[in-house]
Amino acid sequence: MNPISLSDGEWKIMNHLWDKAPQTIMELTAGLQEETGWDKHTVITMLGRMEKKGAVSYETQGRRKQFYPLVSKNEVCIQETKGFLNKVYRGSIGMMVNAMVKNQQLSAQDIQELYDILNQAEKAQKD
Repeated sequence: MNPISLSDGEWKIMNHLWDKAPQTIMELTAGLQEETGWDKHTVITMLGRMEKKGAVSYETQGRRKQFYPLVSKNEVCIQETKGFLNKVYRGSIGMMVNAMVKNQQLSAQDIQELYDILNQAEKAQKD
């Protein structure tokens, strides 16, 4: 799969489609209205860009287009995370966690979650 990079606005649309698909342009516009204030023309423009990227497609039912995601949320999240990590921290997870620790951005719960994740990773490597 080719990497798909989503803008902030495209993430908003994709999250709606991942939550419930397929959706029409009018359904997406209504679902995004309060959060974004976008009209249907904005949604149409963004869906066109996303279709060119290979993120969404549609099926025509009468005069309506039913849009659905072509990529899973997990796939895109992993791609975006790797891209962010490479761009900001030169690929180093340690540098990222260190930055969070130094800025006191980790709660006790976050630290416990990290311990649990690392323990699972260690067990997986031994298996």
